[in-house]
Amino acid sequence: MSLKNRNIFPQIALRPEVEEYLHNVYTNEELLADLGKDEAERVFQSLLSCLSHPPSHTCLRASTHIHSLQDIQQRLEQHLTQQVSGCHGDSIPTHILHHPLLPDVLLLPVSGPRDVGVLKSEVIVGAQCGSAVLRGAHVFAPGVLSAPKFMRAGDAVSVFSDVEGKCTRGAKEFQGKKVFLGNGVCTMDRSDIFCAEGPIRGVAVRMVDALYQSPSFDGVLPNELFLQNLPSVVVGHVLGPRPGERILDMCAAPGGKTTHIAALMRNKGRVVALEKIKSKVGKIIQNAQLLQLDCIKAYCYNSIQAVSSDPTQQCDTDVPPFQEESFDRILLDAPCSGLGQRPNMAINWSLKEVCSYSPLQRKLFTTAVHLLKKGGVLVYSTCTVTLAENEEQVAWALKTFPCLTLEPQEPHLGSPGMLGAALSHDQRQLLQRFRPELAWGGASDEPSPEKLLLKASTDTIGFFIAKFSKR
Repeated sequence: MSLKNRNIFPQIALRPEVEEYLHNVYTNEELLADLGKDEAERVFQSLLSCLSHPPSHTCLRASTHIHSLQDIQQRLEQHLTQQVSGCHGDSIPTHILHHPLLPDVLLLPVSGPRDVGVLKSEVIVGAQCGSAVLRGAHVFAPGVLSAPKFMRAGDAVSVFSDVEGKCTRGAKEFQGKKVFLGNGVCTMDRSDIFCAEGPIRGVAVRMVDALYQSPSFDGVLPNELFLQNLPSVVVGHVLGPRPGERILDMCAAPGGKTTHIAALMRNKGRVVALEKIKSKVGKIIQNAQLLQLDCIKAYCYNSIQAVSSDPTQQCDTDVPPFQEESFDRILLDAPCSGLGQRPNMAINWSLKEVCSYSPLQRKLFTTAVHLLKKGGVLVYSTCTVTLAENEEQVAWALKTFPCLTLEPQEPHLGSPGMLGAALSHDQRQLLQRFRPELAWGGASDEPSPEKLLLKASTDTIGFFIAKFSKR
């Protein structure tokens, strides 16, 4: 697949001031001195291009605390074989890879971009729905914005994503900026999708010939597999939880990393999960129950306020707020601008919104330092690509909290920290930044298993991890 074919979608659409801000990040003085202007510019353009496309692999975290990886893989292969036999389009590849450094991960290569013809009948979906389709999902009714006037169940349709969010729900056609995602078969009439009683649930269009083809995992082995981005799985291993420890996940929804921590502990010890939005706490509890992990306690609580001011409170209570130095390990997967998420064809945030996360992250980080025991481990992570939310936060933390030391990460699959935050070479080597823009480019039609694994570890979402210990 050539580089030309990879750029089948337009670059991610950003507000001009946000694109200029990111451009300044990727062409800062340190980077220009290291790479030169032309190479720095090429890397930035590569970033804008890759963000609108999905990662090269679907990553599944296996519940190895319940079943062996081999047994789970065997059941997954059986399911995929059944899915392929019932597929109306081209066969979906069923080759499953193991990751040599992640013993609880199964990887499936994503096939695409494929040569798919556009049909006359068009269905328009929202950007969020479109991103899900590009990662193997079918089109669910709430995501449909526009459908032909006389569309019926059984009709073959082409599915497009409304890139700029300008399509009115219930429209019969749309002439605005849209991106082709593939073809499918309707499972509902138009009147069912846009019924007067309100949004209907369920699959509205079953994708059969997607531009990027990957199996659908909706309801597949729900207590054995968890769909998760590869860097998010790496975070759990970097934290290194051990059975019997007391661990805090400060911003836990929807519970993917929380349940991974509990699984790595073999469900022995205590994982306290905090989430300030009440409606999201239920999802954490649901995932914990689904994966048979009863060492997790989830609470609706603002983590910034999680340090107790009551000196008489017991240190080992699981209910927030907590005494200082209450936890062996803490994960702060911080709220962030999310600019590393893929695929994402448009982000309409203002520069003020993008820059609003850094102060919040520092407040959460300060709480984390207070709650961490001496000798404990704190892992900070984001799914964004800015310096202000990543390397600059590390520089601030090391200056503000002399008790903290950067630690090596295991496994280390990403790149070192990026230049531009005045960190030393050794400090940057201890950081882990997943940079899909560096992996973006041509690939052979039939890469070797070794090259596929390298691609799976590098062609990911944009992500950042820092690991600290408290002296």
